[in-house]
Amino acid sequence: MCSDVSFRLKVNYSTLMAHLNLTQDELQNLLNITWFGGDDNDRSDPLSTSCYCSGSVKSYSLWFRAVHGYVSLFLCVFGALANALNIAVLTRKDLATSPINRILCGLAVADLVLMVEYMPFTCYMYLSTAKKEEFSHVGAVYVLFHTYVSQVLHTTSIALTLVLAMWRYVVVKLPNSMHTICSDRRCGIAIKLSYLLPFIVCSPTFLVFEILKTKVVENGTISTLYHLGLSRLARVNHELLYMMHLWTYAVIIKLLPCLILTVVTISLINALSEASERKAKRLPTQQQMARKRNMKLKKRMDRTSRIMIAVLLLFLATEFPQGILGLLSGILGRCFFRTCYNLFGELMDMLALLNASLNFVFYCCMSKQFRVAFGKLFETRPSIILKPSNILETFV
Repeated sequence: MCSDVSFRLKVNYSTLMAHLNLTQDELQNLLNITWFGGDDNDRSDPLSTSCYCSGSVKSYSLWFRAVHGYVSLFLCVFGALANALNIAVLTRKDLATSPINRILCGLAVADLVLMVEYMPFTCYMYLSTAKKEEFSHVGAVYVLFHTYVSQVLHTTSIALTLVLAMWRYVVVKLPNSMHTICSDRRCGIAIKLSYLLPFIVCSPTFLVFEILKTKVVENGTISTLYHLGLSRLARVNHELLYMMHLWTYAVIIKLLPCLILTVVTISLINALSEASERKAKRLPTQQQMARKRNMKLKKRMDRTSRIMIAVLLLFLATEFPQGILGLLSGILGRCFFRTCYNLFGELMDMLALLNASLNFVFYCCMSKQFRVAFGKLFETRPSIILKPSNILETFV
């Protein structure tokens, strides 16, 4: 998520100057430091000029930032509830042992934790009425914690989404070999790696940022402001770690998964079409009943393909822009990151939250098995335990 890599200042500049008794030069020096430790060759003035994305783009961003807190909080509450229901359904005895359902459950857990973690961040950054001029050490620690946790969790969700797509492709394309390839043991390994590898992939972020402090004069006394900035290790290495962070974030975490998921989704849709045609050929089409079954099967496959395309487009709309902006930040430098990337931070966060919130809707639309299991959650009488199956085997 975009807030993974940025700490957006939460104060009005004139208010900050008046409250802290700062001159224009003192405020400029503070902003140069807090804006990820600008260097002497990259000191564009955030108060007056912008290297990129000025004018109407900036005005729109500031307008959206004003409503972002309320929209994000709604998405978090809805997404947390939806993912909790996903977990409740997928952990039922008649569903829990299916490998695909275990992957879906792992994805729901990652998205649920992400939603729960983002709610207090939204309240603190956008909805809190307390004075943000304090720049307290506790606030800086919390923002740094959010930076690490949210990026790891979101990367875990991306990894599980890719595993799910490839797993589903094997099930549809190689039905005779799926029990060998898609075994319970390999499923467990895939889920564990999806939770562990993000810590390695996101490791440049852990080394790039740290909490810095700046002393200013406030009402005749010296006050200390705490903020995020480039770590000493990153500055000593001439921002090599900072560039590694941007390129890793843009290419490995964002653009590469988009490419893989696009190829796998297109291949999966083709495989579904081929599977539908194979089943149609086995039916005695000269009989009226067989023709009806063939049409019904075709409609199910078409509906499933449309839903999968919707899932792909939503994923690309969420991840691809972030990857492109991160890539441009690596190519054009930190000035682009400060003045352009950050403007779209709230929008990118909202799309990521929306993507994590809609899985419940997609499952309900795609799988009859899921709808039946969901209905059984509210039954008072004991239900019959069915043979374990995955919810993506029974289409609408």
